This record gives sequence, C-alpha cells and structure tokens, in this order.
Amino acid sequence: MIIDKQIEFDKVKEMWMNLAVTEDAREKIRETTVCLSECELRKHLRDTSDSRRFIEKMGTPPLQNVTEIKEIMEAAAKGDCLTPYQLERVQKVLVSIRRLKDYLERGKDDGNALAYYTENLDAAEELREEIGRQIRGGAVDDYASRELCQLRGRIEKSKEQMRQKAEQALHAKKQYMADHYCTVRNGRICIPVKKEYRAKIAGSVIDKSATGNTLFIEPAEAAKCFEEMQVLKISEENEVYRILYTLTAMTASWEAVMHENIAMIVRLDFIFSKGKLSIDMEAFEPSVNTERRIVLKDARHPLMDKETNVPLQFEIGAHVQGIVITGPNTGGKTVAIKTVMLNCMMAQCGLHVTCQEADICMNSTYLCDIGDGQNLAENLSTFSAHIKNVLEVLKQAGPNSLVVMDELGSGTDPAEGMGIAIAILEELRKSKAAFLVTTHYPEVKEYAKKAEGIINARMEFDRATLKPTYQMVIGEAGESCAFYIADRLGMPNEMLRTAICAAYGAQAVENYQFQKPDSVINKHNSGRISKMKKTTNPVKLSRKYQLGDSVMVYPDKKIGIVCQPVNEKGVLRVQMPDKKIWINHKRVKLHVPAAELYPEDYDFSIIFETAENRKIRHDMERKYTTETIKKESVEI
Repeated sequence: MIIDKQIEFDKVKEMWMNLAVTEDAREKIRETTVCLSECELRKHLRDTSDSRRFIEKMGTPPLQNVTEIKEIMEAAAKGDCLTPYQLERVQKVLVSIRRLKDYLERGKDDGNALAYYTENLDAAEELREEIGRQIRGGAVDDYASRELCQLRGRIEKSKEQMRQKAEQALHAKKQYMADHYCTVRNGRICIPVKKEYRAKIAGSVIDKSATGNTLFIEPAEAAKCFEEMQVLKISEENEVYRILYTLTAMTASWEAVMHENIAMIVRLDFIFSKGKLSIDMEAFEPSVNTERRIVLKDARHPLMDKETNVPLQFEIGAHVQGIVITGPNTGGKTVAIKTVMLNCMMAQCGLHVTCQEADICMNSTYLCDIGDGQNLAENLSTFSAHIKNVLEVLKQAGPNSLVVMDELGSGTDPAEGMGIAIAILEELRKSKAAFLVTTHYPEVKEYAKKAEGIINARMEFDRATLKPTYQMVIGEAGESCAFYIADRLGMPNEMLRTAICAAYGAQAVENYQFQKPDSVINKHNSGRISKMKKTTNPVKLSRKYQLGDSVMVYPDKKIGIVCQPVNEKGVLRVQMPDKKIWINHKRVKLHVPAAELYPEDYDFSIIFETAENRKIRHDMERKYTTETIKKESVEI
C-alpha cells in the first residue's frame, strides 16, 4: 500500500515479519490491514498482550516452519510414496507440536488465554511413534519389520561369503596374481590377475588396469554368491517399499488433523510475532475507542532510536477536529504527524504502540499526503502530484477518517499556495474527518485560529542553541524563525533588512531586534583558473624568419643565416660558419633581414651548397645519375 510507504508502516511490517517463523504467518503479516470490528480488534490486542506475557515468563515458543510439511501432506494425500526424509520431517513437526502443547500448558497456571489453544493441537502420538520406530537416520531401520531384519542379515552373510570365495581364489593361485588383495569393481568383488594368466582363472573379467596388464576377474564361486545377494536385495527393496507405503497411508489418514495443526501453528506464530515485536519496541497496549478521540502520552516514532527520540504529547478529540502544526524547518513537524498516524495504524492492526499511554480511536480509512510526489513517468511536477494526491484524499475523507498532510499548499506561488491550503482545510473541516497538517503560511495560522474545530500547534525551537526540541505545544501557532536563524548564523544586517522589508514591509524592519552589529560578507579568495597558453602560428613565424635572414643564435650569440624557414613545429634551420643546425625559433633573434643583405631573386645555393653539389644539381636538370642519387642520400 502507498500509505504504508509514506508513513513507513511497511518498515514496521518488515521488522514484524522477521520475527515470524512460518512463511504463512509472514504472508499474513504482509497482508495485514486495519481492523474495522471493535470486538475483533480488542481480541487482537489481548492476544498481543498475552503473547508478550507468555514470552517474558516462558521464553520463546518452540514453533517450526511448516511450509515443507504442507507439501509432504499433499503428496501423501495423493498417494505418492513418501521418502524416509519426508517421513522424518513429519515426525519432527509432530515432536514440535508436542513441545508446543507442553509450552502452552504451562501458561494455564497464570490464566493466560493463549494456553487454551493447546486444545486445538493434536501431536498424533501414534503416528509419531510409528515413524520414529521404523525410520532412523534418513532410512528405513533394520528392525522396521522381522522380514526386513532377516533379509538384511542374509544379504550381509552373502557379502561375507562372496569375499571369502574371492580370497580363497586369490590365495589358491597367488602366483598368477598382480597383487595380494581383493578389490571391488562395478559393485563386484574381484581379484587382480596378470593378463597372461587369464586362462588360469575361472570367472568373468569385470575391469582392467589403465595399462591393460592387470585384469580384475570375479571368481565363478563369488559370482554365485553375488547373484544370490541380488535376489535378496530385490526382496529387501520390496519390503522397504511396503513399509514406506504403509507409513505413507498412515500419514495420509492423519491429513485432516495435520491440516488443523498447521493452521494452528501459523495462527500462534502470527500472535507470538506480535508479542516479540512489542518486546523489541518496548511498546505498550493501547486502549481503543469509537468516539474520535486520540490521546498519546510520551509517544515516539517506532523506527527512531529510543535514546535520542524526544517523546511526543498529543491529544485530539471532543471539540477539536483538526490541528495545524507550524514551526521551523527540521523542527520535527513531519516526524510528529507520522508518529501519530503510525501509532494509530499499529493499534488498529492489533499491535502495541510506542507510547507510555494511548487512547486511540478506530478509523475507517487512513489518508495522507507526505513527501515529494513528483512523477517523471507521468510528467507530473511536485505541485501537480501534490494536488492530484490531495484531491484523491478529499474524495475518500469522511467522518471516520484520519488524514495527515505535510507542507500544505507548497510547491507553487506562495500567495496562491496559501489560498489552496485554506481551501483544503475548509474541505477537510466539512468532511468531519480528523486531520493533522503542517504549514508555513501565516495566513493559514490565522484561519486555524478562527475556524471552528481547528486549532494551531507549534513545534518548539531553542533560540539559544538554534536546535529544535521536537516538543509539540497544542493551542499556539509557531513561527518559522527563518530571520532569527539567519541572523544568528551570520547573515549581514543589510541583507536581513532587505529580506524583512520584502516579507513584511518597512515597519517590520524597524521593529526587528538584530542580534549583532552591522557586518558584511567577507569574500574568500577562490582558486585561479589556469588558461592554456596559445600556440604560435607557424604561418606568422615563417613570415618572421625568411630564407637568407641573418640571425643571432642564443645562448652563444653567434651569427648564422636562415637556410630553411620555420616549420609547423616552430623549428628552423640555420647555416653556421662550420655546419647547419636545427633550432627552435625561440632561441634565435633577427639580426639583419635578407632584403637588406641580398638583391631580389638572389641564388642562395651559392651560400648554402658547395660547388660540387651545385655541379651535381646542374647535372640532375639534364640527366638522372647514380652519383647524384648517392650524393642526395648522403645529404639526407
């Protein structure tokens, strides 16, 4: 259920289910809903109290999971032959039932009503004793019947005779043997015979060694004993099946009794799980009424830590139909309304509540709108989902309903949200439902102050420590304390003046008492962004250094001539007095441009190439020679 998740009753159920033993009881807990019959509800609450007293005095009841036994009983009823394991499971459950009866009997001295459930349990002593006598250790016992005992005795005797015959053959012809002991292969006793002496031994070859040099032969005399044993085993198997079918038929005859036993175990498991939960939560039995009255003393949220949870005092009824709770954020408003509804639901499900005292009215429906209902799948915003859920709540709300709503009218324009919140409250008031809502709107507080049957309540806030006390004060409207909190936490007065003026006008600024002198927000130095250095454009560099330019090469400060301009990597080639070098453009500086040193269309090969190379290059223009190729290879 959605409401279970919204108020966290699903988590309470999960704790409750973990305390149950049987799967059927866990499923019953999962499907538990509020009880609408006052008579039944009072009985459920008594059962919870009785089970708690039983556990506190007698310890945990000896319950056992009966899921498997149900399947076994169904198989027996259909005529299937039960296995020894299944029969032992039946016996163990019957033993558990006998222990449970003894456990419940001890409660009669205290007048505990649960003790009389023992009358509905039958330990089927005859069936339990018969299974215990004939089935042991997961098998049919040797003494289950006289015939079975005799057959198994004869089988053991045949095994011994078979071994004796094999050993006799082994010792009689040991000169032909590959080893001095008998062995079992494929369920038959054999002697190891050397391959070359196969004809010397009467019998059947059952197996051979990995090398093939040794044959494992079953002696003929041993084979006769084996055949006799196989006939006896067939008789034994038939007798075992006869016994199993007899026990199965006997078990099936108790099907109706076992069915009642299983149902009673599940019921008791369900009841005792409530007692265990009450002990774990340190809960108490509530009283219930049908007069629309809810009184909780020292109530706490059952899922919160008992050491840190602040007890809640709550009361509604008589002339009060609804409560509007206000107060600062994180002040405990949501926890408070969840605590009230959760304890009411627990009580109406027959559970004890986490209150020192509680008087809780029965409700026909529990309705709530808590949390952000944003639904991306249905394209619903927070406000749209909120309104959709609220409208559904209003459709179902009636005189016997309990409604809780968190942050009424939130998620939209404050002025419009306030109007919607008041309209919702008015509709709830007309429905006669009991309700608790939380809000921050001051206009809603004023409405609650004037409306009949509605009162304000506030969550207390410690101004000294800036912490909520989680205490609810009914009859007083709360304040958000936003300006006070912001002031105490260091917001400059100038910002506060702007905020107060925007919210309540200039007059409110004059009436506000600032907690500290004027201040400003001290800016902290933030980290600096490191920008990537721009790469030099090779085109610009190539224009900076032209062929023939006179440049100074650092750090030696020697003069050279550019013989190859800057490439895309920012490297150029310079002719030095004795060699040509490649150098980064950052290590050279323009000395004299080529335009000032040489005439236009000057042949720079005169400077950069030897006479021999110029002659070869001249030849290349006329023909392609091997000498030229070699020379070019050397240059490269």
